Amino acid sequence: MRKLLVQLLLNLPGKWLLALSGGKPLIIDGRTIDPRLQFLGAMGKRQPPLETLTPAAARKATGEGFALLDGGAATDIDIDDIQLPVAGRKAIAARRYMPKLPNRLVPVLVYFHMGGCVIGDLETCHVFCSQIASRSGCLVISVDYRLAPPHKFPAAVEDALAAFRWVRDNARALGGNPNMVLVGGDSAGGYLSAVVAQEMKRLNEKPPVLQLLIYPAVDWLSQTASMKSFGEVYPLTGTIMAYFRSHYFVNVEVDALDLKASPGLCKDLSGLPPALIYTAGFDPLVDQGRDYAEALKIAGVPVLYRCYESLTHAFTAMSGTVPAARTAIFEIIADLRRAIG
Repeated sequence: MRKLLVQLLLNLPGKWLLALSGGKPLIIDGRTIDPRLQFLGAMGKRQPPLETLTPAAARKATGEGFALLDGGAATDIDIDDIQLPVAGRKAIAARRYMPKLPNRLVPVLVYFHMGGCVIGDLETCHVFCSQIASRSGCLVISVDYRLAPPHKFPAAVEDALAAFRWVRDNARALGGNPNMVLVGGDSAGGYLSAVVAQEMKRLNEKPPVLQLLIYPAVDWLSQTASMKSFGEVYPLTGTIMAYFRSHYFVNVEVDALDLKASPGLCKDLSGLPPALIYTAGFDPLVDQGRDYAEALKIAGVPVLYRCYESLTHAFTAMSGTVPAARTAIFEIIADLRRAIG
């Protein structure tokens, strides 16, 4: 019932939504936010600020919130929960999204969800991962990596590396092509994906063939202009970023300088896998994604970069209520499909 009510509200004409959320369009740095997102931001201000909640309460609140906004999962694929039996440690929980393509080994995307390494889970990106599998033909393995504060940096990185290695080395058994293993994620998941790509190069291991980075956080101490311009825009604010940092790191000022924390600080990006990088215009992280894309290009890495100027952070979880978000995720998936041939 709540989801139906939200959908009905967000289907109101844009001028009505603006009237309900302040009366004037929100324009920052020449960009105008989607009126549905402006309305959601106004409604979000009526809720307790995320940074005032315990991590457990924040996970519950954001999970319930995105469930109201997201679309429906694809139904033309097989979905099952699996365990990645990583050697020497407890297995990592994951979810497999398998296209129904008989007699064919398909590309494999190892995917990491958003949430600042503090919130989020397999449900956060469930709809998006299902649509990727359905529309791109990729087998998707969504990874339930460990979260802070019980598991601080570099626990999430260790899980991301272990999961990628296991999937890469066991792709055929999963139904995938061992020569076409990709890595990707949104926000914190984009950060983890960038780290995986860099670490495989650094350690001279077989790398992912492509990195899919959606509004990635690549520098935890970043103070770019967008951190200020869009630092109070729903749903990710500068204060929430500080909240994530405080829970994820033991010593922020030291740990965040590690390349496994801030891959955007890496001085040599040459030889990394091709990248598809996407940002949202109304996002404190927009400059980070743009700058990382440009740095990769300068280093000779093939890059496709798009910025969805009217959207906000976390739009991949809003496909059921924000048409522009749905259009964006379908374009991202189309880009991915073309990139993997």
